[in-house]
Amino acid sequence: MLLKGIKIGIAHTGSFCTINNVFKEMEKLVKNGAYLQSIFSFNAQNFSGRFGESSYFIKRAEQITKNKALLTIEDTEPIGKKKHFDILVILPCTGNTLAKLANAITDTPVLMAAKAHLRNQNPLLISIATNDALGMNMKNIGLLLNTKNIYFIPFGQDDYKNKPNSMMSNISLLIPSIEAALMGRQIQPVII
Repeated sequence: MLLKGIKIGIAHTGSFCTINNVFKEMEKLVKNGAYLQSIFSFNAQNFSGRFGESSYFIKRAEQITKNKALLTIEDTEPIGKKKHFDILVILPCTGNTLAKLANAITDTPVLMAAKAHLRNQNPLLISIATNDALGMNMKNIGLLLNTKNIYFIPFGQDDYKNKPNSMMSNISLLIPSIEAALMGRQIQPVII
């Protein structure tokens, strides 16, 4: 499938260690003709650390997408009514966001975007990056795997010796995961 003309929302949460790889994948989407719009959770837009400054992350996303990032709940609420996206990707999706999504909590721009987008029964693609996927968040992953119109980029343990509960999506599979989700399919295998 060609991505030319496909409208993709890219929702960023606070897994800062993945952000530079996320930007590389966003550049690939743009090169393939997709229209991109970034959305930032409150944590992703306000916390800085050893992986970089949040202001840089927002600026970089806006450079790639050529669109102003959506930063407030008010910015993202119209997404559903106006049918902004063909697909929304939470890239990366922290355990915190995963848990809130599984429990219908809508208290960040990313979660409001997801809620608004899902009301149109369009695909939501999740790229997990969480240190507790095989711990307390496993139940939330299970719930979301069985929720209509929610798909996952394949994921696996990223450091089983030092962080045995941690799992991360293989974001190099972003494009085929988008293509599958747009056709109503979960790319397989889910666990890699």
